[in-house]
Amino acid sequence: MTPVTESKTVEVKIDPRDITNEKVIRKAALKKAGFPNAPEIQTHTVRRSIDARSRRPQFVCQVQLGEALEEQAGSVFCPEKLTGKRVAIVGAGPAGYFAALTLLEKGIKPIILERGKDVTARRYDLKKIQADGVVDPNSNYCFGEGGAGTYSDGKLYTRATKRGNVKRILNLFIENGADPDIRIDAHPHLGSNMLPRIVSNMREAIIAAGGEIHFNAHVTDLIKDRDTIKGAVLASGERVDADAVILATGHSARDIFHMLVRNNIPVEAKPFALGVRIEHPQPLIDQIFYHQSPRHKNLPAASYRITTQVEERGVFSFCMCPGGFVVPASTAPGELVLNGMSMSSRSAPFANAGLVVEIRLEDVGGDPSNPLAALAFQAAVEKTMFEAGDGASQKAPAQRVGDFIAGKISDTLPKSSYVPGLYSAPLNELLPHNVADRLAKALPVFGRKYKGFDSNEAKMMAVESRTSSPVRVLRDRQTLEHPSVRGLFPCGEGAGYAGGIVSAAIDGERVAASVAAALGA
Repeated sequence: MTPVTESKTVEVKIDPRDITNEKVIRKAALKKAGFPNAPEIQTHTVRRSIDARSRRPQFVCQVQLGEALEEQAGSVFCPEKLTGKRVAIVGAGPAGYFAALTLLEKGIKPIILERGKDVTARRYDLKKIQADGVVDPNSNYCFGEGGAGTYSDGKLYTRATKRGNVKRILNLFIENGADPDIRIDAHPHLGSNMLPRIVSNMREAIIAAGGEIHFNAHVTDLIKDRDTIKGAVLASGERVDADAVILATGHSARDIFHMLVRNNIPVEAKPFALGVRIEHPQPLIDQIFYHQSPRHKNLPAASYRITTQVEERGVFSFCMCPGGFVVPASTAPGELVLNGMSMSSRSAPFANAGLVVEIRLEDVGGDPSNPLAALAFQAAVEKTMFEAGDGASQKAPAQRVGDFIAGKISDTLPKSSYVPGLYSAPLNELLPHNVADRLAKALPVFGRKYKGFDSNEAKMMAVESRTSSPVRVLRDRQTLEHPSVRGLFPCGEGAGYAGGIVSAAIDGERVAASVAAALGA
């Protein structure tokens, strides 16, 4: 048989003990391709995932035979000489930073206005939340350089592959310090210990190319000339003039939504999801989803994505963090919000995930014509959770899963990764009834399918409420500009057009390209 002269790809299954042995992978790929004795053929793993459906988990590798596809030579980021055009970007999360990079490639100067601190200084405020329950409304797990994803798991998986160039996004991360393996992992992640350095490198690249980044620059209003946005106003009173404004604030900037309504700039209420953070010992999750505990050393901590339907509403896992921690993600005093995070190694002893229920607009009550109705519902639940405690800390109400299903308060609570602490509480009563009832019915369904998932070894804590923005800022589908005012370009997760780091980055690039086209660049 004649060896291949052009590259082709085969898929092979590899035992975890052999996944680090390139010779074993090569031999399996050549055999699968029908060339068991062809030393002249090169092999390259281009995709790697895990198949845990059988009793013995295996890695699934897509291996390319023949010449490797060459990566783009030189830098992925190629800025042009600045033309004099200026665009203000509100928010320094992935949508804002990737918008800035794209603008610079079009010769347009980005001026990033971030209400929070740089990624390093931000850490001290996170410690204050954890240790003292003190929430800085401008610097927390949601606000600050890098956005909410920086101190979360750093997941880079997205389904938005048709909206933009995912490969370019990953290559830009790699160019700024990410592990090149994110190119081949089916579900890549960066980890909260790696993201700060990557974000810092992106900042330096933006500044070196002529962009500006201002921290502690809280935008409180827009400069409006009739039906055109001409810049932004800061809390200090400073005015930042610009040829256009990209609004990339993230899903928790409630004051921005109120500011838009105050300025008669149309927004609309949007469905979201709300529920709890559920935490299991990681070995239990490994047993359920890998069928082994302890797991093989070459297998990453097991993760999951689960979903079911209860009374015409989806109940599903969200932002699952294997080997991770539950953290306080409140953005203002007097509220309690939870989220999850993982380091790159995902080696912590617990696994956590949001377990949430779909919230439709008819579920939130209030005035159906109010564009902030879903936001008000979300905020009311967070206030209830905070006031159920001591009214002074970020301690979270919690309940063992079995007790929650049975409708009884837990006599004791198991150990948890949540640093501020837990206290036993009736989540059945604290959560909105339409959420609590559906969770109580969904958990046994999950337990029957994944034995042990609904056991009392697991506990639930509340509330996981920032799954996505409860508000959508309107924009034209073609121009991506707000339909009522010129020069305003809603962008990313906060505006209701993304969900996660990569999709936000993609949206940032798309919006920046539209801004450049509008400015004639």
